[in-house]
Amino acid sequence: MLDPVSRVRRFNRAVTSAVGALDTSFLGRGRPLGAARVLNAIGHGRADVGDIRDYLGLDSGLMSRLLRTLEDEGLIETTVHGGDARRRIARLTAAGRREFNAYEALSNQQARDFLARNAQRDALLAAMDMIASALGRESTALTEMDPRSDEARYCLGEYYAELARRFKQGFDVKLSRDPDAKDMVRPRGSFIVAMSDGLPVGCVGLKGSGSELAEIKRLWVAPSARGLGLGRRLIDAAESAARELGIAVLRLDTNSALAEAGQLYRKSGWTEIPRFNDDPYPDLFFEKRL
Repeated sequence: MLDPVSRVRRFNRAVTSAVGALDTSFLGRGRPLGAARVLNAIGHGRADVGDIRDYLGLDSGLMSRLLRTLEDEGLIETTVHGGDARRRIARLTAAGRREFNAYEALSNQQARDFLARNAQRDALLAAMDMIASALGRESTALTEMDPRSDEARYCLGEYYAELARRFKQGFDVKLSRDPDAKDMVRPRGSFIVAMSDGLPVGCVGLKGSGSELAEIKRLWVAPSARGLGLGRRLIDAAESAARELGIAVLRLDTNSALAEAGQLYRKSGWTEIPRFNDDPYPDLFFEKRL
């Protein structure tokens, strides 16, 4: 049997070959992958050159060469930032927008063709999500969002579906103490979504009451992102938001079927307390004084 290191290296070689990382003409458009990735980042709304460099993990010298190549092709233009002469802003030209669109169409078709050749599509996608989350763990960002946003609604939908699968009696959100959206936005509360390269992979809500007491609600981490410390990061972020809002005491409830949740709360300094609501689903109750 292959040892773990050999298996990782086999995977790396397969991915490098499949995506054309070493091709001098990535997707047949006449430039290597590095320049194509810079064009892609700008096309997707990244304008600050420093931000693009950090996002792609490039050093300053290589970034400058790639930008110069794209400028020489007439695909981008760079200007000095209006408020800071030390920063540069990159934008697509009309030709650059056409080239970006061509890459998008080719990349989407490449992905569709790849999935069509594999019978275990869902298992393959789940494995890809797990690998992407693991490789991108350091860049996963926690962002406050409206709980009615598309990203938040996606996370909540996945959370409710998981509860329905894991609870013996199922789960119907209409029977739960579902917090009103206005209770999870400032100045009463907060809703935080974990984003991994544009995809939501976790969330947590802080349900405020206008007093010094609030509840943590709807903590969820995507299966692909579990085991990476994201749950703890979300809890810490919710506690930080509570402190900013002058909240002194936090409470939460959970179900013993979610064993990993109970372990997280106990390790995070939460104390078990008697039941404090009539929600039919939880059987464990916690409190933490900030």
